[in-house]
Amino acid sequence: MESKKTCLETIWDDRPKQFILGLCLLLIAGVAAVYVRVVGFGFVDYDDPFYVTRNPQVLAGLTWDGVKWAFTTMHAGNWIPLVWLSLMADRSIFGIGAGGFHLVNVVLHIANTVLLFWVLKRCSKSLWPSFFVAALFGLHPLHVESVAWVTERKDVLSMLFWMLTMLSYVRYVERRTAWRYITVCVTFALGLMAKSMLVTLPLVLLLMDYWPLKRLWPEDKKNGFAVGHLLLEKLPLAVMSVLACAVTVIAQKSGGSVAKISVVPLDQRIGNALVSYCQYLVKTFWPVDLAVYYPHPIKSLAGWEVAAAFAVLLAITIVVILLHRRYLLVGWFWYLGTLVPVIGFVQVGAQAMADRYTYIPLTGIFIMLTWFAGDIVAQRRSRQAIAGVIGAAILGVLGVMTFVQVGYWRDTMSLFTHCAAVTPDNVVVREYLGIGFAGKGNAEAALREFKEALRFEPTDIRTFYNVGNMLVLLGRTDEAIEYYNRVLEAKPGDADTCISLASARIIKGETGLALDSYREGLKYHPGNTVLRGELALALLQLNRLDEGITELEQLVKIKADSTTYCNLGIAWAQKGRFGRAIEYYEKSIQLKPDNAKAHYNLGNAYFAQNMPEKAIAEYRAAIRVMPDYVRAYDMLAIVLIQTGKIEEAIVAYKQALKIDPADKNAQVGLEKIRAARKGGSPKQ
Repeated sequence: MESKKTCLETIWDDRPKQFILGLCLLLIAGVAAVYVRVVGFGFVDYDDPFYVTRNPQVLAGLTWDGVKWAFTTMHAGNWIPLVWLSLMADRSIFGIGAGGFHLVNVVLHIANTVLLFWVLKRCSKSLWPSFFVAALFGLHPLHVESVAWVTERKDVLSMLFWMLTMLSYVRYVERRTAWRYITVCVTFALGLMAKSMLVTLPLVLLLMDYWPLKRLWPEDKKNGFAVGHLLLEKLPLAVMSVLACAVTVIAQKSGGSVAKISVVPLDQRIGNALVSYCQYLVKTFWPVDLAVYYPHPIKSLAGWEVAAAFAVLLAITIVVILLHRRYLLVGWFWYLGTLVPVIGFVQVGAQAMADRYTYIPLTGIFIMLTWFAGDIVAQRRSRQAIAGVIGAAILGVLGVMTFVQVGYWRDTMSLFTHCAAVTPDNVVVREYLGIGFAGKGNAEAALREFKEALRFEPTDIRTFYNVGNMLVLLGRTDEAIEYYNRVLEAKPGDADTCISLASARIIKGETGLALDSYREGLKYHPGNTVLRGELALALLQLNRLDEGITELEQLVKIKADSTTYCNLGIAWAQKGRFGRAIEYYEKSIQLKPDNAKAHYNLGNAYFAQNMPEKAIAEYRAAIRVMPDYVRAYDMLAIVLIQTGKIEEAIVAYKQALKIDPADKNAQVGLEKIRAARKGGSPKQ
């Protein structure tokens, strides 16, 4: 490769570096001002559990096992090792609180904003258009979702490598050396490991060759190249893109994210894609009623809407071509091209569109608008001043709108309450609101949301199940059973529904029907350990000990875990076979030494076998694992009294009362000790 310098490298800018630095600081301050409060926000119960709060690998922090997992997993239907590593690093540095995760997202967004300014300025030599594009990128409300949502670390991290790849490419164009080209490839590969949406970057680099780098041969006879050469130059990057696409399809299919053609037919995908292209444009100019989830208009998209969207896109394309302005062509095809992976031709998820998908594509629209405005005002200084005032006003309005939009991400309920207000016919949002109200203990409000969801989607069996659960909490068991049965009609043997139906029937006293429900579920899912375990516990509660033991022994063959051995111990203890019970409790503790329940029950078994010292040791072990274990303190006190350790027993009772002032066992025990001290020896 050539090592000769080109004019791009020798001409940088005639303005003082301090002025450029000042503009960078202005961008940093502006973006920080609208986003900084997210540091005080929490996680949201929408994908954040998959990525952080219920992800054991991330919660463990940055470890070697975590690194291996990050590069081999397709968790959540994605292969994104750099995202996992960054989240693990956040956990190690900041702890489990959401603030640190949010802070990193904001810092990455600020870095992306400054890099965008720097790259555009470096390759176009146009200061103010580059600054304004970067400011639009940093302050536009459509980008809030990518920054304020911890799950979307994918966006801000991948954009960082997108910008670093572009910067590396500009440096390569300035001096074409092997090492500089390798840097382009490395940064691009890292970006693909953060989000596969970067597969369109080679296309954007080709667009940059056309403008602003102007590398096509007819325009720069000294440093330009034929189109074939420029295409060949991008071949290694294109190969990486193809590989990334293949990995992404495999990952998303393994996660069940890709909708089948039978679910979303091809004509509907194309129609939704055309309409979404136009809707993104509308939201670019009028960014209101933004939502975290836009329902897919399956079978409800009118033909005239699709035709109108196609006509609008075609008209814009024709105008862009006829105007003969390079930046318009580059910006428009940047927008169209970078949206292709997420526009819905391959339907991933059930949404029609998503604000986060615009994080990279909108830059193309910003370039078109900014450079075109610059052309209009270039000839007259008075126009430039007016344009500056208008531009500042636009940025100010966008900053305020972004600040307001950020506030909706404070917590799950704020997010989905706003989403329900702007997309009222939204089943997914109603379900999340219902789950949120249920988590807060407001079963009435949860039931209202779930029933509202059923109004929009009358056949959604998951919502029927949720309605049933809320009715049980409200004591409306008969109605709940009706809803559970409707779920089972659509999905026979559903394990969760069989368990819930059995619980409802137990509440009604219909024990025989409850056991039938468990067994019906096991007929469809014989290896389901939860079903079998629930059936076994129900049998034990009904004092059908032999049947319960049989089920537990079957469960041990499937899954020999600590809980099952502990329950077997309880069953044998109920039969009065304490020696056998002790064997199972010991197996339980061997598998899980911190099983407080097993230690407690083993203590009871030793107590029943008249082995007080061993009982005391097990009660203390249970308390070490669970310091607020009131029953363990009560039993410990009883055995301590039996062995003559009255003062230690008093301490145990007092500790129980400290944890639960209403603990009757401790109250009565202390009263007996006081009475015994007045009249002789304590009696239990």
